[in-house]
Amino acid sequence: MQFIYFTLAAAILYLGSSWIVDRIEVAAGKRFEHRSLLFFGILLTLALISFSIIRIYTGNP
Repeated sequence: MQFIYFTLAAAILYLGSSWIVDRIEVAAGKRFEHRSLLFFGILLTLALISFSIIRIYTGNP
């Protein structure tokens, strides 16, 4: 069951990170040259946090 939680979280985080990067670019009024690095940083941060939470709540700390 934990596999399903991780897969679902990964898909949501991917879409969420893309949306966050788009919002940041709209606020800045331009497209960033190193957009992929920003995306990676946001995705990595959210993934580490959410995967830790999933591990704790499913009983595998």
